[in-house]
Amino acid sequence: MDMDGLTENEYAFVLNASEIDILPGVWGDLVEEDKEKPVSFLVPILLRLVDQGWVRVHRVVPWTSPGGTPGYRPGPVVDRADLPAVLADPGEWEYPEEFDWIGKLTLTRADV
Repeated sequence: MDMDGLTENEYAFVLNASEIDILPGVWGDLVEEDKEKPVSFLVPILLRLVDQGWVRVHRVVPWTSPGGTPGYRPGPVVDRADLPAVLADPGEWEYPEEFDWIGKLTLTRADV
């Protein structure tokens, strides 16, 4: 997919999805003047990228490597019908206080 047509904020989401980053990670890559905008400003941007096949949204689940090391990975894709309500929750856009990633939203690239 050609990223030339993406806005800077769309690119921020695609970049975070490429890094398999949790959703709050996108704040650091947004256009500076948009970092103070409410979540309601960002939800349509992310939904558009999901609908266009750029990004998938998952919940983080526990994982154990073949060597036995515990870790995390993206779980099943969050159903598209549920995404507007899930993304409307400002808490989903914040880092967890305990830095426990289980159950938090993470982004992945849909085209890879």
